[in-house]
This record gives sequence, structure tokens and C-alpha cells, in this order.
Amino acid sequence: MMADPAPYRARDWDVHPAYDYPAYASTEFRAPKQPLVPIPHTLSEVTGPSFGREAAPEGEADLTVNARVNGEPMGERIIVTGRVLDENGRAVPETMVEIWQSNAAGRYIHEVDQHDAPLDPNFIGAGRTVTDADGRYRFVTIKPGAYPWGNHYNAWRPAHIHFSLFGPGFATRLVSQMYFPGDPLLEFDPIFNGSPSPEAMQALVADFSMEITRPEWALGYEWDIVLRGRDATPMEG
Repeated sequence: MMADPAPYRARDWDVHPAYDYPAYASTEFRAPKQPLVPIPHTLSEVTGPSFGREAAPEGEADLTVNARVNGEPMGERIIVTGRVLDENGRAVPETMVEIWQSNAAGRYIHEVDQHDAPLDPNFIGAGRTVTDADGRYRFVTIKPGAYPWGNHYNAWRPAHIHFSLFGPGFATRLVSQMYFPGDPLLEFDPIFNGSPSPEAMQALVADFSMEITRPEWALGYEWDIVLRGRDATPMEG
């Protein structure tokens, strides 16, 4: 006999940013104006569609080669790795992890992005992988650049990488952003500062790792993602 679908679990707003955060101007227009209505999950939402390792072919996790046309992408090569963990610190294997980011000059390959910065023909800024039995993911990429975003006067986004995680089905998708240690723009960024807890904000900042760093090739950063509980990584609405 099949178990009942998992119950809806509301967010812990002591960790996650509010939907409507005045300092982040566009939330005024897209945040819900009425109380949210939980919709009971059925088996189709709880159990699928799911992603196996075949959903992330070899090479998709290396953003320095997955779009190469006629040379290396420009910028600082980095390694970003970490583990996906549940609220009890246990590994979450077979989780689809996708990332997207700007290039080293701070520009996305998107028609809306008309920032006065060069595009890189050898870098699309997107990749994916599936966590292993220990819940670990690993990407090779280029460190993204800062860019202006018009939220307020002289507004610049700090360097960051967007993360998307899929659990056993589409309804379990979570989205967050990873930042880099020592970035002087962090204190001015309302998206980074949207979490109500200083500890939660710092959970968005990766750790530099000399162990992950490869000699004469790439610096290494480690960023664990905790899905639930009081140590949860802040997620976007």
C-alpha cells in the first residue's frame, strides 16, 4: 500500500526572505497580496517527474567547456562544490542541481541584459549536475562579475551564482544564490540582505578552500546547501 503524500510544510520565515521586501523594489509588484493557500500534494507532485544521472550528461557541469566555440572563456576559472543536506545533516543524493550566472564582465546571455559589457562567445553561463551518494555536487566555471541593476541609485549586484535544486518532483524545486567571501558589495545588496537573520545571510557566502583549489589551475570554493530546519539555506520566493 502506498504511503500518503507528504504534508505541506510552510516556510520558516526566520530564515528565508519575505516575499515583499521594500528595499528590493520589484518585490512590490510580484509579491502575493493575499494570504497563500496551501494546495494538498498528490502523488504526481510528490513522486515525479524525477531526474536521474542521465539528465546531466558528462561535461554539463563544466561551464568552461560546455559552450566552447573557438577558445577558452575569459575570466578567472574556479571550482564550486559542496553538499546538499537535509535538516538533520544527512546527504541528499540524486538531486538535480542547476546553476546560471553572468560572465566575467558581469553580463548574461539574455536579450533583456543590455549592460554595457562584452559577451563571451565561449561562455553561456549555465550548467547542471546530479548529486552523488554523499549529496555532493561539483562545478567548474568562471567567476562572475558584478553588474548594475537599477534597483536604486548606483546599485550593483555582487558576484553571485544562481542555484536551482530539484527533489523528487517539479513541486520540490528550490532556488537560491551563492556569494563570494570578502565581496565589498554584499553590505549594499538588498537581495543578499533580505534574510532576517545575519546567520542566514552568511549561509549564502561560500568558503574559500585551499583543499579544493587546484595548483596552477583554479581557486576552489565550498558551499553546502541545507534544505530545511533552523540551519536552512535561505531560498527565494
